[in-house]
Amino acid sequence: MSAPAGGGLRYAYNTNGMTSHRLPDALSLLADTGYDGVALTVDVAHHDPFAPRLAARTAALARRLDRLGLGSTVETGARFLLDPRRKHEPTLVTPDPAGRARRLAFLRLCVDIAADLGSEAVSFWAGVPAPGTDASPGGAAWKHLVDGVRAVVSYAAERGVVAAFEPEPGMLVEDCAGWSRLAALVPGLRLALDTGHCLVTGGVAPHQAVLRHAGDLGAVAVEDMPRGRHEHRAPGEGDMDLPAVLGALRTVRYGGLVSLELSRDAHRADVLVPGALRALRHAEEHAGRAAAGGAPGAPAAHGAAGTPEGAR
Repeated sequence: MSAPAGGGLRYAYNTNGMTSHRLPDALSLLADTGYDGVALTVDVAHHDPFAPRLAARTAALARRLDRLGLGSTVETGARFLLDPRRKHEPTLVTPDPAGRARRLAFLRLCVDIAADLGSEAVSFWAGVPAPGTDASPGGAAWKHLVDGVRAVVSYAAERGVVAAFEPEPGMLVEDCAGWSRLAALVPGLRLALDTGHCLVTGGVAPHQAVLRHAGDLGAVAVEDMPRGRHEHRAPGEGDMDLPAVLGALRTVRYGGLVSLELSRDAHRADVLVPGALRALRHAEEHAGRAAAGGAPGAPAAHGAAGTPEGAR
């Protein structure tokens, strides 16, 4: 995606960080605050895909997004939607064929929702291999993953939707190197890059990941994280050099939504929704001034988005 006129980035907020708000209220808050879009986590709190009248509810949501001027991406990381007793299960690497089929059916349903909303992309991930599963390249877990991802990408292409795969720390594919290995086996797969995850897994700095994978990007998230710990935090509450990341996105002229995923902070969404956007715009201004002066981006000030509350 090319950058919009004027060169500014387009920001979105993930609804998994607004679960104390009704979805219509959450969307109104985002629009009134000045966000460009929403990262819709399909889940029990917002747009339950298994509740009655999904098609009618999706059509109504599409109309509301249009009225509010919000773009969208669709996120598939609901914790207990498919199994109320096991977080994020079943997955594309679950040993049980019926479990994998259930995850695949859910992902196809999310593609349908994205197509009906006119969303920019659907983001999904691998899952954690079960104990005793061969997780080596060419092993059972990788075979299951490749088969499932190929099916998602094929179905998404039929519906005109971008299928973006997100490396998640602790999962079978947890970093950009793992994504590259998978993408080599699945033509058409795009990258859902959560730049904070680069601080957790190491290997490549967040801004370098943007530059290295500029042509692969299908979705981007930029929430802060402490180095080495998978804790989603508001801008300025971790170790992210946010101006460097936003500067890299401007450099590659990324035009898609740049989202924040703060799923443990729904209790302070009233503060974080406006505060995070101010912090993002401030960091982008720093990046722009640094680029004009030929200097690297300066780190964002800590606490820019709200009052830190420690690890969550």
